[in-house]
Amino acid sequence: MAANEESASQLIDEKIASLGDWRGPTLRHLRKLIHEADPDVVEEVKWRKPANPSGVPVWSHAGIICTGETYKDKVKLTFANGTAVDDPAKLFNSSLEGNTRRAIDVFEGEKIDEKAFKELVRGAVAVNLAKKAK
Repeated sequence: MAANEESASQLIDEKIASLGDWRGPTLRHLRKLIHEADPDVVEEVKWRKPANPSGVPVWSHAGIICTGETYKDKVKLTFANGTAVDDPAKLFNSSLEGNTRRAIDVFEGEKIDEKAFKELVRGAVAVNLAKKAK
């Protein structure tokens, strides 16, 4: 693991720990599913700024797979190329009007279909790899 990847993973650990409510375990669980779906995933933290010093967790493989943002009432996973990813289980429930991105908003107490979510992650990786191959 590269030093910057290790520090990004540590920053994501710290962000999860700092949440202090249901969003922490939810983001931790989704992160675990991303790693199970794609063992070669790279963790990054992007868009650090004074208003958001811990930045935004980003999972990548041949490009961004998804970001993991936390809001007061939800955990939002935004898939960078979501419109190109097959979603037969209809997990995407946010940012549906965009031309490229799609997102999943997870609210307190909601359970995600783990199998379908992992397939979505694998589909996003396949889209990224196909784009790189062109």
